[in-house]
Amino acid sequence: MPIRINLDLELVKRKMTSRELAQAIGLTETNLSLLKSGKVKGIRFNTLEAICAHLGCQPGDILEYVPEEE
Repeated sequence: MPIRINLDLELVKRKMTSRELAQAIGLTETNLSLLKSGKVKGIRFNTLEAICAHLGCQPGDILEYVPEEE
């Protein structure tokens, strides 16, 4: 998939656990884990907004486009 999720990196920068973020934004740890691993096909804008608001970052800090090699 050409979209890479860098949520782990943002959590490390802030010395925060997935559990803390999940509780803060009202998401289950399981769903946050699936998001971090890239096993989801989409993300709701309100979830992305909550993550960015809590982490103080931009969507581009979390989502990255990496073209696939031909």
